[in-house]
Amino acid sequence: MHKFDPKKIDILISEERKKELDPSKYLKEKGLKKGMAFADIGCGPGFFVFPALEIVGKTGKVYALDTQQEMLNELKKKRPLENVVALKSEETELPVEDKAVDMALMVFVLHEVHHPVDFLKEVKRILKPSGKLIVIDWEKKVEEKGPPFEERISKEKAGEIFAQAGFEKIETNSLNPSHYEVVGKKEDD
Repeated sequence: MHKFDPKKIDILISEERKKELDPSKYLKEKGLKKGMAFADIGCGPGFFVFPALEIVGKTGKVYALDTQQEMLNELKKKRPLENVVALKSEETELPVEDKAVDMALMVFVLHEVHHPVDFLKEVKRILKPSGKLIVIDWEKKVEEKGPPFEERISKEKAGEIFAQAGFEKIETNSLNPSHYEVVGKKEDD
């Protein structure tokens, strides 16, 4: 199982990527609002971090988490405000306190995870009651772009992983021919 190569970091913040998915518009549609705490898990150089910061404002907080220090270094070069907390994480250990986050996002991360159920349980831990996790990943099909077919997880399988991790009100949708989303809620615990 491969991890994204930091040498290709420019792809993650390209204008072409913004045409496929406008991060600000998407986050607003998913319910991100001023004053919320948001976690971008596998944040890379900040494609969603900075639009999220604009939305949550000075009263909100954005956790930018990545397992690769190179990604966090690139993010920090953009001098994020003090309410962006950039943290190096491990795959199944997120350095965030329990019930701290209203909404968590993982974009093109799930297919890179070795223990996806354990990983999503860890994400669930940091969510507030009624918090939401959104996963965007690659459709399980052969394409020239994206990860190899054998590393991709189908949206049906991703939905099963959400259920095994204890998420409720799980929805799966196609975003475009290459990508899907899965959304799950953490009910009061």
